[in-house]
Amino acid sequence: MVKEFRDFIMRGNVLDLAVAVIIGAAFGKIVSSLVGDILMPPLGLVLKNVDFSNLFIDLSGGHYASLAQAKAAGDATINYGVFINNVIDFLIVAFVIFLLIRAANKLKRAPAAAAPTTKECTFCHTSIPLAATRCPNCTSELGTYTAISQPS
Repeated sequence: MVKEFRDFIMRGNVLDLAVAVIIGAAFGKIVSSLVGDILMPPLGLVLKNVDFSNLFIDLSGGHYASLAQAKAAGDATINYGVFINNVIDFLIVAFVIFLLIRAANKLKRAPAAAAPTTKECTFCHTSIPLAATRCPNCTSELGTYTAISQPS
């Protein structure tokens, strides 16, 4: 059982998935910082000094200046500003993944058509190797005669 588990772990797919999860988690932190520290402050300034992380509805009826104060008091809150930040995080991550997949698909272009290995006999129209100088079916010499079109 230990050997099977080791073989399972050492397969390329599992290792690739582990690396992707670790990189994804680090990338998520970067995007969260981008949204929370770089994008939202100017957006909040444009919207009359609104701090999205402090947008909440206090369900307990208290009046607090910030979400941190409401949480410290133990009041129930609906944190729609945090939700807006998370939606923006998601949209950025989804867009970046879209760009990565789009770039990967461009790299995976269709393989070029393989060079033909056969040709058609101009007399009997059977498929023969390119190197053939005589047709094995009708014994015509190839390359020295041209096909004669038959009258209809």
